[in-house]
Amino acid sequence: MSSSPSHPAGPVLEIAVQDPAGAAIARTAGADRIELCAALGATGGLTPSPGTLRACAGVWHDAPLPAVHVLLRNRPGGFVYSPGEISVLVDDVALAVELGASGVVIGALTPDAELDRGGIRRLVDAARTAERAAGRRVEVTFHRAMDVAADPVAALRALAGLGVDRVLTSGGAARVGLGLAELGRLVEAGTGVQIMAGGGVTIDDIAPLCALGVDAVHLSAKTVEPDPGAAGPGGGTAGDLEVTSPETVERAYREIRRCRGGGT
Repeated sequence: MSSSPSHPAGPVLEIAVQDPAGAAIARTAGADRIELCAALGATGGLTPSPGTLRACAGVWHDAPLPAVHVLLRNRPGGFVYSPGEISVLVDDVALAVELGASGVVIGALTPDAELDRGGIRRLVDAARTAERAAGRRVEVTFHRAMDVAADPVAALRALAGLGVDRVLTSGGAARVGLGLAELGRLVEAGTGVQIMAGGGVTIDDIAPLCALGVDAVHLSAKTVEPDPGAAGPGGGTAGDLEVTSPETVERAYREIRRCRGGGT
């Protein structure tokens, strides 16, 4: 199995995108990797279609880092899943890696806001099985279910034992800027699990996050544009379309470069 290339000296910039156009914009504008999802604004993100994943993996196929991470979340709502739902997610892990994903983004809790260790173990094991079959590293990120966990530091230590590579978290706050103290605690815990700050990240948040020592910064960089067609009966509520803003990604990249000591 080939090893992963080294990450840059400083925080990684991850952009949440929803389509191949967003994947291309993120790469051109300086992102290190993407998190691919669907229905981001409406639901917080769901599993994207196989065709969308395949196309986005094609955009990033020669990237220097493991660059296409896919959110696996099969319904909106909370993070308590039945055994049958976990089984679907396990199958999604295998399919995602087969289609070109270099990382999967997962999460599961119990009704009392503790980690669903059995479910998480099944998902991590599925990623490691897919990793062996693909002959390349597959990274595992625990998503913002982390921000619902009853004891975030204890959860982080448990995730380290379960083989999770990183967590995506706002520090339990409505947005990152309000969760800096908790993010600092997670960084200081020194578990070996990477801390990726995400959730309402603005450009002005990036420098304080870098100062905390986070391993990555995650933002959607999304804007909206008019839908060119009518939704019609059965098409849902008409509204603007979410797209990735090249200007926002470029500004985020410039801030990340400053954090890495690379100037503007």
